[in-house]
Amino acid sequence: MSDDSLREASEESPSDEDGACTNALKDFHSAGRGPWSHVPDSDWNDWRWQLKNRITTVEQLERLLPDLTASERAGAILARSKLAMAITPHFFNLIEAGDENGAIRRQVVPRLEETHQASWEMADPCGEDSHSPVPGLVHRYPDRVLFLVTDRCASYCRYCTRSRLVSNAAGYDFHADFDKQLAYIESHPEIRDVLLSGGDPLLFSDEKLEYLLSRLRAIPHVEFLRIGTRIPIFLPQRITAELCAMLRQFHPLFISIHTNHPRELTTEVRDALGRLADAGIPLGNQSVLLRHVNDDVEVMKVLVQKLLRCRVRPYYIYQCDLIAGSAHLRSSVRKGIDIIQGLRGHTTGYAIPQFVIDAPGGGGKVPINPEYVLSHNHDRVVIRNFEGRVFEYPEGEDGQPLVPKTRRSAEMEMF
Repeated sequence: MSDDSLREASEESPSDEDGACTNALKDFHSAGRGPWSHVPDSDWNDWRWQLKNRITTVEQLERLLPDLTASERAGAILARSKLAMAITPHFFNLIEAGDENGAIRRQVVPRLEETHQASWEMADPCGEDSHSPVPGLVHRYPDRVLFLVTDRCASYCRYCTRSRLVSNAAGYDFHADFDKQLAYIESHPEIRDVLLSGGDPLLFSDEKLEYLLSRLRAIPHVEFLRIGTRIPIFLPQRITAELCAMLRQFHPLFISIHTNHPRELTTEVRDALGRLADAGIPLGNQSVLLRHVNDDVEVMKVLVQKLLRCRVRPYYIYQCDLIAGSAHLRSSVRKGIDIIQGLRGHTTGYAIPQFVIDAPGGGGKVPINPEYVLSHNHDRVVIRNFEGRVFEYPEGEDGQPLVPKTRRSAEMEMF
């Protein structure tokens, strides 16, 4: 075999080392205590202690992450006037020391590249502000609304779609007005679905969250409630038995979590998700396709299969929104299509999320799929399966299957 052939084979086939790394990701591991090994259990397992001890300054970051790059240091300084930096101790312990392109590190450690803005990037890429009839409420789809309740999160993702709003570092000055938001929902009987997001609603105390859910549940035409949160990932200590007991009063209640990489699914996270599932709450996951994080079929396969083991249904993979300063994190749409292609037929259907682009400017979610329909005319549909084999399905104009005029194999060897 020539040197070129050897090189091509090594590029196309995963190395033993890559396979070992992928296998290691399948297991659940504790995030550990790391630099906080001296902290008593009573503090470490207290979500309020975790919030109080987040990494929020460049000085803390340099002390805890000695191999901080010049770009990361500059990004951490600039974060004071942009999207704030905050990393919970639990999540910090997952950061890959010695690897500036580590999947966890890229998500939460700021970089100077966040100041580089392409001409097509936007402050409000999903057009939420233009679909906001009252402050803090987005009514883009006919039967549902997005209810923004806070601008705070346990940790701040560097690709945040609402970086204009979240943490108030950019001076957006967000203030929820629950009375106005609730009054709008009450006066619009077409609204049957309310999604609480922000910021992160699970940062609220049990009492405050219960009050808000009670108000929503009292509206007759609101059929079910949803909460969008990354708290179980960043701050699993928040998912207490008391919180779960309170939430189960408000069924049907759904929770969408946000996980991007298998390393995020620690034993602590698995147990927190188990408590929510045991409370009867259906769980779904939303991932964002990120460069050097999860834009890889094998990594994504491990993630979705691991999610199912946590009783979480993979729901969406989002193409990264055109957020200002996010180009260094954005992978290609082609990669997203390849991932769906690599999952379909190669793992259970429950594990396959829908890849979507949130159309820039407020067009809503548009599903993006590999081409499985090759042609469709008045009497047949030609389709291909996950193996690339081609089939035809005879169909009449009214949708009733036709008996083919001539006998032929159901499978057509077109390629």
